[in-house]
Amino acid sequence: MSRAFTRSAPSSCSTPSSWDSCTRGIRSPRCSRGRSCGSSATRGATSCSQATLSISQTAGRTEHSSVQSSRRINPIGTAFVSVTISSERIAEQFARLRASGRRALVPYVTAGHPSPDETLALLSGLEDAGADVIEVGVPFSDPMADGPIIQASSQQALAAGMTFDGVLDTVSRAKLGVPIVLFTYLNPLLAAGRDALTRAAEAGVHGVLVTDLPVGADAEREQWLGDGPLAFIRLVAPTTPQARMAEISQHGSGFVYLISRLGVTGVRETLPPDLPATVRRLRQSTQLPICVGFGVSRPEQARAVAELADGVVVGSAIVRAAGESVESAVTLAASLRAAIDTVSP
Repeated sequence: MSRAFTRSAPSSCSTPSSWDSCTRGIRSPRCSRGRSCGSSATRGATSCSQATLSISQTAGRTEHSSVQSSRRINPIGTAFVSVTISSERIAEQFARLRASGRRALVPYVTAGHPSPDETLALLSGLEDAGADVIEVGVPFSDPMADGPIIQASSQQALAAGMTFDGVLDTVSRAKLGVPIVLFTYLNPLLAAGRDALTRAAEAGVHGVLVTDLPVGADAEREQWLGDGPLAFIRLVAPTTPQARMAEISQHGSGFVYLISRLGVTGVRETLPPDLPATVRRLRQSTQLPICVGFGVSRPEQARAVAELADGVVVGSAIVRAAGESVESAVTLAASLRAAIDTVSP
């Protein structure tokens, strides 16, 4: 049984030393929106968040960070589970795919959508349909980087009572054989407590992607994530300069998530014409696998992306299909898998 999620971590809680007072709901300084970030009694998130930029904006910011991607220490002081068990699982999966000449299918689901029970069926069905990695979204009340489809799925999941602990419980119960990446905004992660990464790893999560934490934005929190038991996946925007691409990649692990276009998530009719050049620039900047997402919804688009990248991320289209039925989402995933597999090694 998941625990009630009644805490929120305001965006003014910028250092681990301020964490305790923030997560206990003690009144803290005003946030960037000009409101005081006190405690929240919502089911899983606060609407007062750092997510005031789109994913593409945060991924392309040009601050420089002194964060090291070493996993030797944990500045928060939490005992982590074995790094090998969790964080290396994604790297191992991509190594196997590369050895066999295959590209990864990476579907996204919002935990708790269409319902908690249907999420379990959906996760199992996506694995059976050929997913190689699955992104599980943590519902958030202020998902500024997401388009209307994923926003609506988050609101539906929150209304049904889904919490951060509920997400972990769902992952644990699913017992999947493929790696799981937790796709989250920063606030729900902080509100879950300083042991959130450890609990996630113990539940069967292998990586984490924080949409509103660009490299250089918060060194202590980035180090907490980078030194933790999960692969720390970073976002790169199509407008990111090549030197910045290299910097971002150096502070991540698992794979690099390349956003195919500027803006929020959502289904698109066409892929950007400059995507091949963007992937080439990123390929020159990192040795990590590259997965491309945003706007991929049809088999022919998935195949085109697979010609360029190591993995294809499909989010809004899967979520939209899941809103119709689990079977619709699984059928879509199977068609995407078939299209990706037509790409030559």
